Amino acid sequence: MTDRDRVRGRLWVTGMVQGVGFRYFAQRTARSLGLGGSARNLADGRVEIVVEGPTAAVEEFLTRVRTGPSAARVRGVQVEWEAPSGTGEFLIR
Repeated sequence: MTDRDRVRGRLWVTGMVQGVGFRYFAQRTARSLGLGGSARNLADGRVEIVVEGPTAAVEEFLTRVRTGPSAARVRGVQVEWEAPSGTGEFLIR
C-alpha cells in the first residue's frame, strides 16, 4: 500500500458521546477495519478521534461513527483531513 492509498482524518464528535463507551466503540470499529489512530475525551464534552488507513476503510469508519454505540446520541461529526503519518495501532487516550 502506498501513501496515496492511505488517508488520515481528525474527527470531533459532538452529542452525548462521553460516558457511553464511545471511545471503546471507536477502537473496536477501527481495529475491525484494520485502521490505526486514537480516541480521547475532550473537556468540552466532545470526543476527538484520529483515524488512518485505506480510504475505503476510513470511509466505512466515518459511517459507523456517525451512529456510534447504542447509548450514544451523535449530533455531528467534523472532519479535517491530514497527511498520513503511518499510524498502525488504535489507542484510547
